[in-house]
This record gives sequence, C-alpha cells and structure tokens, in this order.
Amino acid sequence: MSARRTEPARGMRDFLPDDVRRRQHVIGVVARVYERYGFEPIETPAVENLETLLGKYGEEGNQLIFKILKRGEHEASGEADLALRYDLTVPLARVIAHHQAKLPKYFKRYQVQPVWRADRPARGRFREFYQCDVDAIGSTSPLIEAEICAAASDVLAELGFDDFYIRLNHRALLTTVLGAAGIAEPLHGTALIALDKLDKVGIAGVAAELTERGVDAAGVDGLKQVIEGSLASEGGKGGPSGALDFVAGFVAKAGIGTAAAGPLANLREIVRLSAETRAGTRIRFDPCLARGLSYYTGAIMEIVVPDLRGSLGGGGRYDNLVGMFLGQPVPACGFSLGLERILVVMAERDMFPAAVHHTPADVMVAVFAEADGPQVLALASRLRAEGLRVLVYPEADKLGKQIKYADARGIPLVAMLGADEMAAGTVTIKHLAAQTQSTYSQSAAGAAIREVLTHRG
Repeated sequence: MSARRTEPARGMRDFLPDDVRRRQHVIGVVARVYERYGFEPIETPAVENLETLLGKYGEEGNQLIFKILKRGEHEASGEADLALRYDLTVPLARVIAHHQAKLPKYFKRYQVQPVWRADRPARGRFREFYQCDVDAIGSTSPLIEAEICAAASDVLAELGFDDFYIRLNHRALLTTVLGAAGIAEPLHGTALIALDKLDKVGIAGVAAELTERGVDAAGVDGLKQVIEGSLASEGGKGGPSGALDFVAGFVAKAGIGTAAAGPLANLREIVRLSAETRAGTRIRFDPCLARGLSYYTGAIMEIVVPDLRGSLGGGGRYDNLVGMFLGQPVPACGFSLGLERILVVMAERDMFPAAVHHTPADVMVAVFAEADGPQVLALASRLRAEGLRVLVYPEADKLGKQIKYADARGIPLVAMLGADEMAAGTVTIKHLAAQTQSTYSQSAAGAAIREVLTHRG
C-alpha cells in the first residue's frame, strides 16, 4: 500500500500545541483590550450566501471569494450559491440589518474568527487566516476613529510592539488628490488598485502599474509629488498636521481645494483627538493610502511595522455598507488586526513571553504499578483542583523512562507516588532541572509545586 499525501491544502495549516498556545496568547490580549474599550463579542457562520458577499470587495476581491457549488440534485449545474466568509465586516453588516431590533443604537463589537480567501500564499499570507475585528455602529463622530486607533495601538503595545505606526487617509480626500494629480475620473478605480500596492512594490512599482493601467505621465508625476511632498512635510517635524497642510495646498493649486475641506477637517480632528491616546504618536498621514476594499467611505487606516511588507491590520469608515442590507443609512467604522501576520512577526522577533506555556503540563504524575491507578488519579484531581496543569503518565513503567519522557516534553516536575508515599499520605516531587526532590503531604503538594514554578519564572 502506497503512502498517501498528508500535507494540508495549499495556503492552509495544521496548528500543533505550541502554535495554538501562541495564538491563544495573542487572542487573549486582543479580547482583553477590546473589552476594556466596551466592545462586545459576536460570532457569525463560516458560510454566507454568495449574494451577501459579491460586489462588496471591489474587482480583485470578488475574484478571491471561495465559492461553494450547489449540492445534491443541483450539483451538476456547476453553479455556486454559498461562499466561505471573506472577511468579518460584511457579515457584521448583515447581522446589524437582521438583528437591528435586538441591538442598541450605538453598538460596539469585536470578533475573532477565521476567514478564507483564494489568494496566492506568501510570507504571512494564507488562504485561511484569523481576523481580529472591532467595529462601532451608529455614530459619525471622529471619536470613533480615535478610539479604534487607540484600541488597536493598545493591543500591539501589550503584545510588545514598539515600532509600529498608523497610516491615515480619507477616501474622499484620496479621490480629490487623484483629480489634483491629473488623473481622469474614469481611471480613479484602477489607480486605487495600483496605489494599494505602494507598500509592497514601492513608488516605482506603482508608477509602472499606473502606466500599464492607462494613467499618463503627468498623472504619475503628480502622484509622485504628493507622496514625496507629504513625506517631507511630515518628516520635517510637521507631523501628520504638516502633511495635511501640504496636501491642502496641493489640491488648492489645482483649484479643487473646496472638495477637500470636509475630509481634511475630519482627519485633523482624528489627529487632534488621538493625541490624548496611545495612538497619538503613532499616526502618520499618507495621502496615497487606498485600502483595496470598495466599501470604505471616509477615514481609512493601516498599521505597519518596518520589517514586514504589507500591514498588520487596517480598517476605516464604511457608512453605506449596512444600508445596503437595511435599506437606510447606518454609520459604521471598524478595524481588523491580522492575527497571522502578528504571529509571524512575533515569532521572528522572539516576542512571546516566558509565561506562554511551551509544555503540556506543570507536573507529571508517574505510575509505578497498574494497581496504583485510583491513587494516582486522586492526586492528579487534587492538583488540578488547585489550578495546576497535570499530565498522568498512561502506563506503569520504569521510573527512569517516565522521567526521561517528562524531561523531553519540557515538564519541569514529576510527582512520584510509591508504596511508602501512599501509606503515609505524602508525595515526592522531583525538580528535573535542579535534580532535587522533596516529600510533602498530599494536601501541601499543590502549594509546593506552585512555589517551585514561581521561582522558576
């Protein structure tokens, strides 16, 4: 019999215990911080009706939706009616529309679940991956953007990141900038697709793609002026306000400054409000930040770190999306952290704290004889009741072999319950790294083990 392929589908992954522990650590921080800001948890199905997803993500997004063919007697049609969830935002909009009567006027939610995209796998990019979303529904106030930026910043700071920054722009301002740069309105959509790749391919790559997509040399040069001028203004100690001033002047020279007044005022207010939060020093205005999803209507944001091509997360205001399902306008703004990319960077930088368990247990209980099973399980139950992680060796075996197994698994302590200990109501605890052992009453064993673990770090 020939061996069968055992690797997962391309772009999908198996998660072994250490992987899961690291993921749980990050998700725990995310949930804890988001709840600190008053966001409430929701979950949505992995599968959505195809019509729910189509047309919400732009030209390229539609092509990346994992479609599910009709089943049963309709299978032969080759048509699709369902699809795997592409992101968590469109399902949220559907939920708001469907459960409007059960939800408060101002609703803040967070959601941590997997999404699927038929993308080409790359470093930190998979076909199945988790998103960690926060969204605020019901208000147009820029306080929402400021708090969302602050919450995302708090998450990354608590995870140990200290070199991230938040790119900020506005969808309406971007449209005005494209016009001021000399790009004809029919080419705005294709220009946004190219601009969304700026952090991946650089200015030269974007310029080449813009040319391929029909943008003339004057339009390409105009965009270069905006990118370089705003960077120089911000870097010259003007900060995001200095960059906003530069763009205001740029569009004014083109005679369309009035169209940019509202978006510029909105961005200035977000910057002002954010100054009172942890996000304040992280914000960088980027006049060419596009965000590829077509449902954004206002401010847009991305979080980046220097050594990762692409972002750690992004989001923005999408005031029309819920209305597509509900039939009336509902303001909304959200942000999504990419769990997979965060994990990749944290692993490469060795950022996981020692407190993240890399072993299956704090202590292993050895088994000397099969007849000792009841006493062994009673001890294990007592230790577990005291909050310890306990692994029971599954078979009676030589003690040396059991200790070797515990050591190989990184379990620091072995509890030995021999005939003498059972008769006296005691247990001997062996510290493998120190090669020492002590005997305690079974009632005191849990405290003794915790003491050793505490000093071990």
